[in-house]
Amino acid sequence: MSEQQPSPRGVADRLRAARTAVRASFARRPVPWIAGGLATVLVLGSGGAVAVAAATMPTPETTTAATATPSTSSSATPTTTAPTPTPTPSGRTVPDDAAGPSALRTCTITSAASASGLGAFEGYVMNAKTGEVLFSRNGDKAAQTGSVMKTLTTATALAVLGGDHRIPTTVTRESGGAIALVGHGDATLSAGGATVYPGAPTLAQLAQQVKAKLGSTPVTTIVADGTYWSAADAWDPTWPVSERTIGYQPEVTALMVDGDRANPGAQTSPRSTDPIGRAGALFKTALANAGVAGAANAQVVQRATTSSDTIATVSSQPVSTLIGQMIPNSDNTLAEMLARISSKESGANGSAASLTSVYQAALGTYGVDPSGIVIKDGSGESAANAVSPNFVAHLMVQVGAGAKGLGTLANALPVSGQSGTLASRFTGANAVARGKVHAKTGWIDSANTLGGYIDAADGTRLTFAFYAIGSSRAAALPALDAVTAATYSCGSRLTGS
Repeated sequence: MSEQQPSPRGVADRLRAARTAVRASFARRPVPWIAGGLATVLVLGSGGAVAVAAATMPTPETTTAATATPSTSSSATPTTTAPTPTPTPSGRTVPDDAAGPSALRTCTITSAASASGLGAFEGYVMNAKTGEVLFSRNGDKAAQTGSVMKTLTTATALAVLGGDHRIPTTVTRESGGAIALVGHGDATLSAGGATVYPGAPTLAQLAQQVKAKLGSTPVTTIVADGTYWSAADAWDPTWPVSERTIGYQPEVTALMVDGDRANPGAQTSPRSTDPIGRAGALFKTALANAGVAGAANAQVVQRATTSSDTIATVSSQPVSTLIGQMIPNSDNTLAEMLARISSKESGANGSAASLTSVYQAALGTYGVDPSGIVIKDGSGESAANAVSPNFVAHLMVQVGAGAKGLGTLANALPVSGQSGTLASRFTGANAVARGKVHAKTGWIDSANTLGGYIDAADGTRLTFAFYAIGSSRAAALPALDAVTAATYSCGSRLTGS
């Protein structure tokens, strides 16, 4: 028994009923249709949000045409229906040219740079490789540097003298039984006992040479000659006298022994008001100990030698070694000596007044612009020095790269939490930058400073200088460490002022 087939009229009735049901359903709630549907995908905004706007049966135009045409398989009167509206996205607009996602990131040190412990803060940070300025707050303002000045003194000495230069001390033979001890700025010349300058030449070495040269000829007068530069220029009036009495700084004369320390084995030791006279007296003792005839009863006088007959000579260790002794310990004595010797060897007179022009000429050879800097001394003790953080940061680009012998300075810089005057710093939260900051510290009554280079957390080499002016040392040091550690963490993403 076979299944009965519907009549043609019955088929047409059922098709009309099906169309009516579908249209009614769609009018109540549009839904996506797999067959014959159109899916419109709208990509909105830089965040990549998407919305499905519409997925429908045939478009209104298609629907109208289909329902207005009589069916070829039916004789029924055609029925016309209204077009079905196309759904649209609710409340969303699509930009003509939607922007892509942004890759910009920023990292600031604004909070750390605003700490009260920084006083009147000046700071400058740059990317050593690209030269891009990443941070500047009063960074172009020239100001007192403290012992950060010693980096400029070192760079000047390396440019003028060179790392292999040695500083001589000589003895000349004069008429009438006189000999002269002639200084050329070597403050490391030692009495021969304890010294803060290992490997320094000694008075005993000179005395032995004099004995060998004079034989039994007696010495009647010992001349102490410190006239390589004027002894009247030995003390800057802006230096506190306590620097000498406590023992941070001697009077700056071309002849002295053991940096004129009362205790030659102590870095900080009281100094005298007569380094030249003290050197003459110590040489008299060395001559007597060496058995030089008449030395024990010889008269010591201070004046310039009148002879060129050199009978004994010793020399300092190379300038590169002296820098390695000066920078980690922030030795003011060596700094002042290197400054004055650089002046003399460059053709100036060795005076403090000559230093600005001497430094400008020397520092310009490194490709930095030293115009506007004011140099009152080599150690940075004077509050009248004026060098901007901008200049220090630019010089440190050359230092970090080891340009033109400046690797000597780079190797001598204290390292955060590890060496020199930074050995005990960068603790607590700031310890994140231990071993990554290579910088010279500075400390005078009116300012605490730090300048050098940073190997940042992202691998970027940054150079910087930060000055905390007018705040106490107790407040300034942790604040300087904090802003430096924040700079280390930001690396090349640092921005702001």
